[in-house]
Amino acid sequence: MDIPRKCLFSPILALILLSFIVLVVLRPVQLLKFTTIAGPKRGHSVSLDHLRMKLSGENQLHAVVNSGEFRRNKFSDDRAATRKVGKLEQTLAAARASMRKAASESEGERSNHTVATTVHDGGDRHYVPAGAIYRNARLFHRSYLEMEKIFKVYVYPDGELPIAHDGPCKDIYSIEGRFLHEMEHGPGRFRTNDPNAAHVYFLPFSVTWMVKYLYTPLSYNVTPLKQFVSDYVRLISMRHPFWNTTHGADHFMLSCHDWAPHASQGNSFLYNTSIRVMCNANTSEGFNPRKDVSLPEIHLYGGEVSPKLLSPPSNNTPRRYLAFFSGGLHGPIRPSLLHHWKNHDADIRVYEYLPKDLDYYSFMLNSKFCLCPSGHEVASPRIVEAIYAECVPVILSKYYVLPFSDVLQWKAFSVQVDVSDIPRLKEILSAISEDEYWKLKEGVKAVRKHFTLNRPAKRFDVFHMILHSIWLRRLNIQLR
Repeated sequence: MDIPRKCLFSPILALILLSFIVLVVLRPVQLLKFTTIAGPKRGHSVSLDHLRMKLSGENQLHAVVNSGEFRRNKFSDDRAATRKVGKLEQTLAAARASMRKAASESEGERSNHTVATTVHDGGDRHYVPAGAIYRNARLFHRSYLEMEKIFKVYVYPDGELPIAHDGPCKDIYSIEGRFLHEMEHGPGRFRTNDPNAAHVYFLPFSVTWMVKYLYTPLSYNVTPLKQFVSDYVRLISMRHPFWNTTHGADHFMLSCHDWAPHASQGNSFLYNTSIRVMCNANTSEGFNPRKDVSLPEIHLYGGEVSPKLLSPPSNNTPRRYLAFFSGGLHGPIRPSLLHHWKNHDADIRVYEYLPKDLDYYSFMLNSKFCLCPSGHEVASPRIVEAIYAECVPVILSKYYVLPFSDVLQWKAFSVQVDVSDIPRLKEILSAISEDEYWKLKEGVKAVRKHFTLNRPAKRFDVFHMILHSIWLRRLNIQLR
């Protein structure tokens, strides 16, 4: 049967029209990606339109977000965010490509075979990471330079003092306030006032100040902390479109308080999806090193590092003791340490509480190894204190993700001893040859710059290492 010619034109025209729609209309949408790279796989991309559709159906805050002030600005904000995100993701893709190129260079070209290389020019302007303290020095350097070139952080202005926009700058949780103050009041190289230009968004609340102002002493009731976090995230999601766009995946909180993991449970997406930067980096309590960041605990008694730790003795100065520890009897590990070594050996000086006529830092500066057992929580300020004293840290912990372990090769400047081997401590430490010990000590000296707090911050110091850890989670790349 003959088909009338005019009937053939309809499907042909429809095909041409469909091709035009695919090429001209849909293709630009496909270029706008929210990209992740996970584990050994190259990764996958989800279009922003698809992600928004998924979020609108699953986000528990959706009903709140679609009301009030946010609803009036939602569509214009979404369009602006969509325009910006394409460019942001392109710059991140370029950074990943540059890092992949660095990673593909041959082993012989890498600078991982010496302990460290530092250019002493009165600053860190020309510092090039090198040596055994790094997993891959060349890759880390390339990643760091890419971060300096493009990384931008938006700090939400929402929230009121003292719980938001403030934090402790001395004592055991000092890193919490110091980071926040540097982020908000420092030179601002990484901070942007344009939220559409940001790669990550900082939730500037202090869990330490929550505990101080909201917690009832001895009640062990952390509900007020969770409620504050819940209210804060709800406020952010109502006033801004960015949290809801990604389920908070490109947002981060930062806290050194032991209860930071509990506080983050105030919002399930913050707990499960966002980047949580915490000293309490305990994998048995929900810390996820693929998305969370281990924050070093730095004890600044009066707001500054003790002058005794600013200039450790030279290598020619003998260290009298094999190992040293002094600290309270709490947590599951310290009782074993004190049981086996307190007053048991003149070479391993272990105290529960140091007598008043003895000096804590003098012992560190006179010991080859400093014992760093976990207490109630996994983190210990002794690790950073040991690094400052150029006393090789001995890590005694379970489930602890060590700070900056994406980049740093901890075995090059510390000794990790299984808790079950505490009775064999002297045997294990004595078996380390002089040559091995000096390599570890040189590693400690080299890594110190990455744990140093400067005001203002300097390249490669602890502030920048924290930012770099956040940068890696935003890229979702492991430096291995």
